[in-house]
Amino acid sequence: MKFDDLDRQMRVYEQSLDQYILPDMYIVARLDGRSFTRLTKEIMQFEAPFDEHFRDMMILTVRAVMNCGFRIVYGYTESDEISLLFHPDDDLFGRKVRKINTTLAGEASAAFSIALGRPATFDCRVVPLPNKKRVADYFAWRQEDSHRNSLNAHCYWALRREGESVAQATAAVSGKSISYKNELLFERGINYNDLPTWQKRGIGIYYRNFEKQGFNPKTGENTIAIRRELFTDMEIPVGDEYSKFVLTFLEE
Repeated sequence: MKFDDLDRQMRVYEQSLDQYILPDMYIVARLDGRSFTRLTKEIMQFEAPFDEHFRDMMILTVRAVMNCGFRIVYGYTESDEISLLFHPDDDLFGRKVRKINTTLAGEASAAFSIALGRPATFDCRVVPLPNKKRVADYFAWRQEDSHRNSLNAHCYWALRREGESVAQATAAVSGKSISYKNELLFERGINYNDLPTWQKRGIGIYYRNFEKQGFNPKTGENTIAIRRELFTDMEIPVGDEYSKFVLTFLEE
């Protein structure tokens, strides 16, 4: 059998499970660190509940995947997860799900592993969303998840530092109200409202314009050029303002 005939026959099997995101759908991709609980608590022993060095490696990873070829307009990270919002016109790889998933997972895993100095991996899932409202809802959901996880983590580790076991600390927090958890921390000298925003609400990464001064040697005049840079925002808005903020990136 000729190679071209064999190639044509075998590619049918290779592509049999391919999916594509329709042109009128918005795309979000979410990456999660694989076995990062063990990585951060047992292998590397990062500071709990939040570690600035780990935070910085996650930011570096977001910046890497936002520069890997896709037209990603907004990146968000909290804990060991990353959410990426694609420009509506992005058509890299023909919007093929398999290529988006594997490329982003590979790029994130490579960037984080280099920063960490040992192997670490991410998985990736593509989230197709039908309209801008659902885009806003998605990021509001992830921000609220960050808030809940952050509050629970601070309570849990406050109790662990007092000598309570994993089971005891988990039981003390499970099913309790937000006000109860805030009071638990306040009794231990921690005002949750005063903690850094990035710990409570996550971090946004996006492109913004800035002015750069230059010099024109022909005219001898100073010049101003507009450049774009990736900006790391550790004070992102909350609630409805955050939803409006996210949607601005779909207007570019």
